[in-house]
Amino acid sequence: MTSTDPFPTLLIIPTGIGCSVGGFAGDAIPAARLLASASECLITHPNVMNGGSLYWPDTCIQYVEGYSLNLFAAGEVFLEPVRQQKVGLLLDAGLESDLKKRHLQVADGCVASLGLNIGPVITTERAIQINLKKGLSGTSWGNIGEPDVLLRAAEKLKKAGATAIAVVTRFPDDSDGLETKLYRQGNGVDLIAGVEAVISHFLVKHLLIPCAHAPGLAPLPIDYDLDPRTSGEEIGYTFLQSVLVGLSRAPDLICKSAMKTKENEFLQVKNILSNRDLGAVVVPQGALGGEAVLSCIERFIPLIVVSNKGVLNVSSTKMRLDLLGGEENNNILYAENYIEAAGLITALRHGINPKSLRRPIDCLKELHDE
Repeated sequence: MTSTDPFPTLLIIPTGIGCSVGGFAGDAIPAARLLASASECLITHPNVMNGGSLYWPDTCIQYVEGYSLNLFAAGEVFLEPVRQQKVGLLLDAGLESDLKKRHLQVADGCVASLGLNIGPVITTERAIQINLKKGLSGTSWGNIGEPDVLLRAAEKLKKAGATAIAVVTRFPDDSDGLETKLYRQGNGVDLIAGVEAVISHFLVKHLLIPCAHAPGLAPLPIDYDLDPRTSGEEIGYTFLQSVLVGLSRAPDLICKSAMKTKENEFLQVKNILSNRDLGAVVVPQGALGGEAVLSCIERFIPLIVVSNKGVLNVSSTKMRLDLLGGEENNNILYAENYIEAAGLITALRHGINPKSLRRPIDCLKELHDE
């Protein structure tokens, strides 16, 4: 690999933990764009790229659902970039007729104005019934009241030819709740984000095709103290458009067993990505306990830990990464922000030792036999 080749980089900002960057409505998109420019191949997930009514398509960014990222980092799944996905639309029977129509109009608009390939469309046989909850750590989560109903509808879409699935479920309205007010003012956790991840994880686990979720909610009353990071959710009737744009170019998921049975065929495809291609993983300090991050640590993939405060405190100190010695410790790098992280990626990509960019520089130590 040369410095002119792409440097595949994994960007993770976990859902529902209130990160200062990436805990709101697509407010990590600028960081993703910067890291994609530095690496020319950024692999990240919907929480980073979904901005409600706002989105940013980038051919250097691979849009991969969180459960799929875990499988990819563990080497169980390979990613194959595609020109276009056929995005099936799954609508919750719990959506009121006007709200359902708004989402269908978004889909029609994405076909007419953006040229996306959307369809077929299916409505579940009965309401999915989403329950919102909050963990003791402050993270958001929840559960699906009718998972079998959701899965049956998704299976029908896949059987009808959908290669990716966008899901819209009716979420409980909480416009007057304290959590919603805090979130809209930039001081809280996104109460709906955690269960969104539960929905997409559930479908990807069973179907192994790209999936992402958009919540169906009644429009919120205007808030004059709104934090700019939540504004992407305030300028439209639905959040579906960013999901459809992301899924339209999401890479195919190829399981490890398929790679083995069709090894000769896939060896001829140069653009398939595996975890062996990863040059670095970028993750917030305090959110180092996820499956994908642990898989990367085990494989000594350079870990760039960014100061990006959230409600979790699974830090490098708690993980005892600071106590690692030898070559392993050289793979743990720290950045104050995503601008600095982009600089570290550039250094790694061009074969520049990051230690040479910091002061003071430690003297080399001679190796002695014990």
